[in-house]
Amino acid sequence: MKVERLAIPDVILVTPPRFGDNRGFFSETYNVDRMRDAGIAQPFVQDNQSLSRQKGVVRGLHCQLDPHAQGKLVRCTKGAIWDVAVDARTGSPTYGKWVAAELSEENWSQLWIPPGFLHGFCTLTENAEVQYKCTGLYDKASERAVIWNSAELAIDWPIKAEEAVLSEKDLEAPEFSAAKGWFHL
Repeated sequence: MKVERLAIPDVILVTPPRFGDNRGFFSETYNVDRMRDAGIAQPFVQDNQSLSRQKGVVRGLHCQLDPHAQGKLVRCTKGAIWDVAVDARTGSPTYGKWVAAELSEENWSQLWIPPGFLHGFCTLTENAEVQYKCTGLYDKASERAVIWNSAELAIDWPIKAEEAVLSEKDLEAPEFSAAKGWFHL
């Protein structure tokens, strides 16, 4: 398994090997021992899957507050997405910084986003399917969001604002400054 720490070292890009032949391929996408060796040691308690039918769908930036904070191991099994993690941990040297990676059915990469980070993605293709493992169960009362194109974060999204397809909830999310104090190191 290929393991790469991004510019924010707590965010890890993992690419499991695929073994192919004339029938297709096989890949071990999760193994607790290999993930622990890669620096991903928290147990997963929930799996989620989403389908975005249009190119330009933006989901995020989302998180859940303690004690229901979630770490996420995200992968794209059909199509492609641009996946973003924003450090929202007050006191962190990378507070307010973001990293991104393209995840696709072609590159087979996964992105580990620890608790204390905002998460969002933009679909680069139609019919993008995203699956992610979570370290915490969904808790509506703990759910928070920051506007995807927050001027305070200056995320370099691969689409223009007028091209983004958003939920009502994501359209109404506040700027990043609202996240101050949500998480602490």
